[in-house]
Amino acid sequence: MSSSVRTVTRDQLPAIEIDGAHARVVATPHGAHLVDWQPHDARPVLFLSPRSHFVPDKAIRGGVPLCFPWFGPKADDPKAPQHGFARTRSWKLARADVAPDGGARIEFALNSDTTTLAAWQHAFAARLAIRAGAELELALTVLNSGATPLTFSAALHTYLAVSDVREIAIRGLEHTDYLDKTGGGSVRRREGAEPLRFSGEVDRVYLDTTATCVVDDPGWRRRIHVAKSGSRSTVIWNPWTDKARAMADLGEDAWPGFVCVETCNAADDTVTLAPGATHALAATIHIDQD
Repeated sequence: MSSSVRTVTRDQLPAIEIDGAHARVVATPHGAHLVDWQPHDARPVLFLSPRSHFVPDKAIRGGVPLCFPWFGPKADDPKAPQHGFARTRSWKLARADVAPDGGARIEFALNSDTTTLAAWQHAFAARLAIRAGAELELALTVLNSGATPLTFSAALHTYLAVSDVREIAIRGLEHTDYLDKTGGGSVRRREGAEPLRFSGEVDRVYLDTTATCVVDDPGWRRRIHVAKSGSRSTVIWNPWTDKARAMADLGEDAWPGFVCVETCNAADDTVTLAPGATHALAATIHIDQD
């Protein structure tokens, strides 16, 4: 390995830390989880809860968790883990190096086995590729390695750091249908003509959209752009006060510091793969600073 690539430990989990020419990046094989990406001379772009667990049997709160092969609760098994099993499995580290242009490259791989087949009866091979330089590129590729079609949901559950969620606006989802999941239900609504602003809990699955989202953060005088491909839904989430207070790995004080802008295929926008077919879900993130 290059001298710029280090193996470190976060509590009980191993992690890879790379200082590239343009940014620092930290990722762990636990859930193929991107913990941190911070361009040099910039504020953090990803939010990580100060109360997050770094233990083998729990998901990490912040960074970019992976949701696969289902998003939210499993439709036919309410006792199954929320957002699938991939985010608490140990993935194989397939690559960790620095590209000739100075960007960090990390790749993780996860193949179906007896444990995954007991939870979800489909053979698959998944790979997450991380490219981290002045911008961040994430790509989750899924191969149907079985003999029958498979249908799945997936998400790059990205936590973005903001100065104060009550002061930001998100552009790109105007006039888009969404499922409003606050209040314990799921009501179909349509976004208006103005950018999305926050005055309470937001938990929305925007449907049939390939749009780039722009998080306008006047407090930190920057805009975070989240472009995507292979995705037809976008989830926007912030739990606000009451739900945050009930989350032991978040707490009531941290919620103003993030918004989740998730690159997804969820709800109406699941993916079906024929045997031997692949699908890539990808996001590219960059910042504009005033």
